Amino acid sequence: MDFLSSTLMLYALSLLLVVYILKILKVWTSDTTAGNFPPGPWTLPVIGNLHMINLNRPTETFMKLSKKYGPVYSIQMGSVKMVVLSGYETVKSALVDYADEFAERPHIPIFEDINEGFGVPFSHGENWKAMRRFTLSKLRDFGMGKRTIEDRIVEECGFIIKLLESLEGKPTNLTRKTNFAIGNIIISIILGHRLDYKDPALFNVMRLVDDNMRLLGSPSIMIYNVLPFFQYLPGNHLKIKQNVKEFHAYFNEKIAEHRKLLDKDDQRGYIDAFLIKQDEEKSDPNTIFHEKNLLSVLLTLFMAGTETTSSTIRWAISFMIQHPEVQKRVHDEIDRVIGSAVPRIDHRKDMPYTNAVVHETQRLANILPMDLPRETTRDVDFQGYHLPKGTYIIPLLESVLYDETQFEKPNSFFPEHFLDSDGQFVKRAALMPFSAGKRVCAGETLAKMELFLFVTSLMQKFTFRPAPNVSDFNVKPFFGLAIPPMPQKICCVPRM
Repeated sequence: MDFLSSTLMLYALSLLLVVYILKILKVWTSDTTAGNFPPGPWTLPVIGNLHMINLNRPTETFMKLSKKYGPVYSIQMGSVKMVVLSGYETVKSALVDYADEFAERPHIPIFEDINEGFGVPFSHGENWKAMRRFTLSKLRDFGMGKRTIEDRIVEECGFIIKLLESLEGKPTNLTRKTNFAIGNIIISIILGHRLDYKDPALFNVMRLVDDNMRLLGSPSIMIYNVLPFFQYLPGNHLKIKQNVKEFHAYFNEKIAEHRKLLDKDDQRGYIDAFLIKQDEEKSDPNTIFHEKNLLSVLLTLFMAGTETTSSTIRWAISFMIQHPEVQKRVHDEIDRVIGSAVPRIDHRKDMPYTNAVVHETQRLANILPMDLPRETTRDVDFQGYHLPKGTYIIPLLESVLYDETQFEKPNSFFPEHFLDSDGQFVKRAALMPFSAGKRVCAGETLAKMELFLFVTSLMQKFTFRPAPNVSDFNVKPFFGLAIPPMPQKICCVPRM
């Protein structure tokens, strides 16, 4: 019986493989690239252009191809034909000037597995619009209940400062510490209170999120997304789904606890606000305010709202160590403007240099080099090419952040990119680490506030130096879905 079962399984998999190869051959031999479809490299059957791609860092390949084929070109990853957009003018034109035409999100297998089409960033149609609108309204209020988000951030800055002061300048790895601090901001928004850094629940939630952020950027997941046959084989996609299952289990318990003590007049956090909205629409059989949407939003808040911000803070500290003259200028500005007072967001307008340092960190760190992909909502003629409805779009944010037509020294840490001749802060339209257009990151305002307050608060209290045994401190990226700096030990020396 075991032999028969194994034989039938092998036969079924072989049949699926044959069907899949026939489908790929149909795509490969189709006339899709005829007419005004963007040009691109010649493709191979089944794998498309996968043989050309650096799967550990695909943007490296995409940047090189843009020099050969121009700012709008096509590439095929397995069965998926994609159009890559590069350079500030092209990306801005697509995401902003043609915002409606580039507003959809493609159905990406691993994210469909995780979210089932619910939540915000990878949902579609009316579900996306309603969930985004509701979530933005809660974040835009800067408060759930009686406390503002700025108060929560300032409080969390105090906790991480106290932790670092206890180390007395000894070398330490900041990765877990900054992850816990930023994770606690999200926890407080969701639950209405923070968790102690030693709380196993905080450790476990951040472990699941960190693990998935790493796995989602792995070569095997990229292949999984473009060669659907791999769903039948073991791999990182199974680990990701198991992590999501554990995440859901924890927050299902929290949702149940909040439901028992729910008070419309005393909302503790996002979960309470969602449950109240759910109660208001319980008579509507088509309501989208259900647990699957709630769990998907919670997962997104953690995955999009912790790793990227935490990584940017660590990049800023690493750049300070590499550029001690910049660190000194930030210290001087903090001492002059804030002194010993607690940093607040209102200080930002009087601190052009520190503000420029934060913005330059976001630019050079290049946390999300490919952005999240888009899909055309209708047929569109764009920069001389015809893109049919449903075209998979890759906005190459790295090409925007490093655009030499927009930044004087695109490959160097140069805060002056965001300062005018009088030393006053100036915005740069080409800085779009949160993307742009209809699908711009919903947590952009929160992240900007966190970055300024955490960087300023840490710089007020510490001088950052390399560990004693490090003679040549070098900042190297660690690749995943986001790009944090490689973990390394540094010294947080209290300022007198």
